Amino acid sequence: MLIQAFLPELISCAILKFSAEKMKIKFAFGRTLIAAGLVLPFLVPAFSQQKPQADPQEKPLSYNLTVNAVTIAVTVQDGKGRYINDLGEKDFIIYENKEKKTITYFQHDQNAPLSLTVLLDVSGSMALENKFEECRQALRILAEKMLAPHDEIALLVFADGQVEVATRHSADKAAFLAALEKEKAYGKTALNDAVAVSPEFAVRAKNEKRALLLITDGIENDSQSSAEQALEIARRVDVPIYVIGYKIPLAEAILAKHKRAPGLTPSGIVDTLNRFALATGGKAFVIDSMEKLLAAINEIKKEQSHQYLIGYTSHREDDSYKRIRVVTVKGKYRIRTRQGY
Repeated sequence: MLIQAFLPELISCAILKFSAEKMKIKFAFGRTLIAAGLVLPFLVPAFSQQKPQADPQEKPLSYNLTVNAVTIAVTVQDGKGRYINDLGEKDFIIYENKEKKTITYFQHDQNAPLSLTVLLDVSGSMALENKFEECRQALRILAEKMLAPHDEIALLVFADGQVEVATRHSADKAAFLAALEKEKAYGKTALNDAVAVSPEFAVRAKNEKRALLLITDGIENDSQSSAEQALEIARRVDVPIYVIGYKIPLAEAILAKHKRAPGLTPSGIVDTLNRFALATGGKAFVIDSMEKLLAAINEIKKEQSHQYLIGYTSHREDDSYKRIRVVTVKGKYRIRTRQGY
């Protein structure tokens, strides 16, 4: 039995089941803890391999088919990085595994409201070099000056193997700011686990335009899942991940002073963050100053206004990876979107 059409529900149930065994879901003071210790990458094969006992009286099914409605956010830029906003539905061609798909949904509204989920690293390493305070200040500016009144924002924070819902999606920026002020940097960094569970939360926001903004120094030292396993889950959910690697220790001598996962290197941190962004249709920024941090956040917000939302129907006979490619019929443009699912 194929389960892709019900993946969000299965992931949600799996998180709850695993949480009950490992750390329990807690509801206190309006804050929810999501378990970040995951075995989710193995759930899809497990469910797929479970077969009911055959009834000898029953004729075997000869064909299984799952129909999915797929929606992708598409960013189009020219060679100089300028956003292209004058394309219509007929200007795009969508391929899934080299098969041309019929576009069933098209939207390009620069004033459409955004649902932004901020995933903020609050582990102990973020307290060094004033990283956490500078990120907090930049997020204040995002909420107060960059977002439109109708835009929603939510705050997830992660440390010590937990992803905590500090505030749910709301156009009430005061609630976000109040929660942000209460946060403190502590504990270890389970970056991979946080990336695995957060897109499922982000995709439940009400607005059609959705994005996940991850801010971290990238010093992974506490995840149960690998970067590959986290990516396998994240790319199945239609939410682009924008990553800001802030003051990453790019010299081995500096990274060596931190507790880190075995084999973690400066180049490995950058590569992992880039992969999280690229696979989901987002973008990664590696920056080291407050000025550049604000510029990156502003660029991410600006990009949301220029995105096209395009939908098509996919018929799947198995749970293998489906690669997505988007091209335009005119112009030599740079196109960025989700790589597949």
